[in-house]
Amino acid sequence: MMCRRGTKQIGPPSDTVKPRAVVMSEPKAPIPAPGDTYKGWLFKWTNYIKGYQRRWFVLSNGLLSYYRTQAEMGHTCRGTINLATANIAVEDSCNFVISNGGTQTYHLKASSEVERQRWITALELAKAKAFRMQAESDDSGDESSPPASGQGGGSRNSEVQSTLRTLGSKVEDLSTCNDLIAKHGSALQRSLSELEGVRLEGQTSEKIRQVTERATLFRITSNAMINACRDFLALAQAHSKRWQKALQAEREQRVRLEETLEQLAKQHNHLERAFRGATVLPPSQSNPAIDSKGSAASKGDASDEDEENEFFDACEDVQEFITVPADPKYHRRSGSNVSGISSELGMDDGTTSLDEQSLASNPESPQSQEVVPVRKRRTRIPDKPNYSLNLWSIMKNCIGKELSKIPMPVNFNEPLSMLQRLSEDLEYYELLDRAAKCQNSLEQMCYVAAFTVSSYSTTVHRTGKPFNPLLGETFELDRLQESGYRSLCEQVSHHPPAAAHHAISERGWTLRQEIALASKFRGKYLSIMPLGSIHCIFEKSNNHYTWKKVTTTVHNIIVGKLWIDQSGEIDVVNHRTGDRCHLKFAPYSYFSRDVARKVTGVVTDKDGKAHYVLSGTWDEKMEYSRVMQSSRGGENGADGRQKTVYQTLKAKELWRKTPLPDGAENMYYFSTLALTLNEPEEGIAPTDSRRRPDQRLMEQGRWEEANAEKQRLEEKQRTARREREREANRTSSPTEEGKEPADGAEEVEIASEPSETTYKTETLHGSHPPEYSSGHPDNYRAMWFERHVDPATGEPTHIYRGGYWEAKEQGNWDSCPDIF
Repeated sequence: MMCRRGTKQIGPPSDTVKPRAVVMSEPKAPIPAPGDTYKGWLFKWTNYIKGYQRRWFVLSNGLLSYYRTQAEMGHTCRGTINLATANIAVEDSCNFVISNGGTQTYHLKASSEVERQRWITALELAKAKAFRMQAESDDSGDESSPPASGQGGGSRNSEVQSTLRTLGSKVEDLSTCNDLIAKHGSALQRSLSELEGVRLEGQTSEKIRQVTERATLFRITSNAMINACRDFLALAQAHSKRWQKALQAEREQRVRLEETLEQLAKQHNHLERAFRGATVLPPSQSNPAIDSKGSAASKGDASDEDEENEFFDACEDVQEFITVPADPKYHRRSGSNVSGISSELGMDDGTTSLDEQSLASNPESPQSQEVVPVRKRRTRIPDKPNYSLNLWSIMKNCIGKELSKIPMPVNFNEPLSMLQRLSEDLEYYELLDRAAKCQNSLEQMCYVAAFTVSSYSTTVHRTGKPFNPLLGETFELDRLQESGYRSLCEQVSHHPPAAAHHAISERGWTLRQEIALASKFRGKYLSIMPLGSIHCIFEKSNNHYTWKKVTTTVHNIIVGKLWIDQSGEIDVVNHRTGDRCHLKFAPYSYFSRDVARKVTGVVTDKDGKAHYVLSGTWDEKMEYSRVMQSSRGGENGADGRQKTVYQTLKAKELWRKTPLPDGAENMYYFSTLALTLNEPEEGIAPTDSRRRPDQRLMEQGRWEEANAEKQRLEEKQRTARREREREANRTSSPTEEGKEPADGAEEVEIASEPSETTYKTETLHGSHPPEYSSGHPDNYRAMWFERHVDPATGEPTHIYRGGYWEAKEQGNWDSCPDIF
C-alpha cells in the first residue's frame, strides 16, 4: 500500500474493458451537478504506518472537508481545504492529489476510475465557482445598492438581487461546463484519430482503453452540462412564478395603502372637528362619547393588528420517547391560534381555553403599557477587557501557602454576584403568569416545568464565575411596573454558603428558594451541585410546586475552551393534587446521535397516567404534546427496560429562548435582563450587590483596582466573623472570655469562610456543604429572612419575614450592617 502512492500504475488488463463499456451506457449513474453539495467515501493517505484510511468527504461552497464517519458531520470536522487557491492533480487511474501550496496536501484514492473522475469533475466545477465568488467578494466593496424605501421594499430588493446572483452563478456553471466539454471533446477526437492510425495489434488494447476513458469523461461532463441547464431552467421558471406573485402582492398592498390613507384622512377631519368643538364648549359640556369611541377604536385596531401579525415557528422533531401521531378523531379545532397551550389543554374538565382569557386579561397588552410609564433600562455595559491571564503565574506564587489564603483574581469572574445570578431565574416570568391563569392543574404543570428548564438557558455561554456574596449582602429586583413582580435575595449563611430568594407577583404566584452549592473538582471538569428546594405557590388554586436543580458541569478547567453542560433529573411535584412531571437533562456525549442539551419529560397525574410529553433543549425551546394513548412495547432502552410508546397530538411550542442582545460576546454573554441587574438605582439598601465596589470596578474594566478592593472586602469579612465568634464564646462560656481559639481551629474557620478563596478550596477538595444545623455557629441571624421547617418538604429553609419593601418606602436602612 505504501508503494502505490509513488508508482504509476499500468492500465488494467483487457478483460476489464467490457465492464467499463457497461458503465458508460448506464444512464442513471450519479453525476455531480455544478454548485451542489457532493459527498462520498474516499481513501486518504495518513502515514506510512496506517497507509490509506477510509474517510467521508463533503464538497460544499468551494470547501472540501472530511470526517471519519458520517455521524461526525454535525460536530467534528477533521480538516478543510479551500479550493479557490488549491491545485488538483491526477496521479493514476484512481489516485489524485489536492494541495493549496504546501500547507495542506491531501493524497486521495477513489474506489474506481469512474468514481475518481466524478470527483475530479466536481472539484473542478467547485474550484471555478469558488474562484469567481472570491473575485466577486473582492469587488463588492466598490458596488453600492440603491436605498430601499422601507423594510419590505429592502427585503424584496435583496431577494431579487440574490436571485439574480444565483442565476448568474448558474450561467457561469454553464460556461465552465461548456469549456470542459470542449476540452474533453477535443481529447476524445484526438484519441479517435490516433485509433484510426493504429496498425500494430499490440497497441490496440492501450488505445481502446484511452478512448474508453476519454469517452467516459466526455459523458460525465455532458451530463453535468445537462443537469446545469435543467437547474437553470427550473430556477428561472420557479422565480418567474414568485415574481408574478410578488407583483400581484405589491398591487394589493398599494390598494390597501390607498384605503388606509383614505381612512386616516377621515379620522383626521373627525379629530379636527372634535378639537374645534372642545375649544368652543366648556369642559362640563364636552362629549365623552367621542373619547370613548376613539379609545375603543384604537383598542380594536390594536387587537386586529395583534391577530394579523401572529407568527408560528416550525416544530422540530426532538424525541426522547417513542411517539406516533394520534388518530384524527382526537383533533379538535380551536377558536384561536395564539401561541402557548391552546384549548387542547384542560378539555377533560370542560374548562375554557386559556388563550381566550388572555386576550382580555393579559396585563402585558399594549393598552396597559400605554397607561403605566416604564423606566428605560440600560442595554449595554462596558466591553470586557482583553486581559491575558497566566494560570501558572498565579499558582507558582501560592506554593506552600494555605489554600484558604490564595487570592483568586477577578479574571475568573463576571461582574454579577451569585444573588443576581439567582434572580436571573425570573428571566421568563411570563411562564408563571400564564400558569397562574390556568384552570387545569396538569396544564399548569406544563408551564411550571417549562419555567424550570428556562432558568438554564442563560448559562450556555456564561463560563465566568459570579462573585460570592458577603454575609448579609442583599439584592432586590423591583419590576413591579414593568412585569408585576418583586424579588429579594439575601446571603443568609456562610457555613455552608447559602442564599435565600423570595419573589412575589401581582398576577397570583410566589416563588421562594434557598440554594447552597456543593462542588467537586475532577481534574478536567468541575461539577456544581445546587442543594435546596424551589417552591412555587399559586394563590388562586393553592397549588404548591417544588423541585430541585440539576448538576452543572464546567468542562476543560485546566486546558481548552471552557464549556458548560447541565445533566440530571428533576421531579416537579404538585403537593396539593399529586401531579408530577419527571424531567431528564441528557448529558452531552461525543458518541450520541441525539440533539445536544436535550430535555425530555412526562406529566402524569397522581395515579401515574401520562397526559403530556415535553421535549426540547434547555438552551433553545420546549414543546409539549398531548398524550392520547400510551402502551408498552417499544425498543429497549439503555437500562434494558422497554420504552413507553405515547400516541400524541402534534407538538406545539411552549417556550423559546429570547436571542441575546447585539454584542453579547463582548459583554460576558449577558442577556437583556442580566445587563440591567447591576445598573445603579436610587433608594436601594446599603447592602445591595449594586453597591459592591469590587464588582463595580470590574464592570468598568478596572480589574487591578477590583482585585485590591476584593481582598480588602474579604479581609474585612473575616475580621467581622472573628468578632462575632468571640462575642458568641463570651456569651456561651464566660470563663473562657478573652481566650483566643487555637491556630488550627482558626484556620478551619477561615477556610470555611466562603469568600472567593474558599470557592477554590471546596472545589479542589471536592467537599459537600453539610446539612444545616439548628443555628449559625456565630449566632448570626439573617436580616429579612427567618428560619423555618417547610411543611411541604420537611426541610429547614429561610422564609421571607417581611419589612424590606416597607423600609425602602420609608428610606430607613438604619438596621442594615456596614459590609462594604
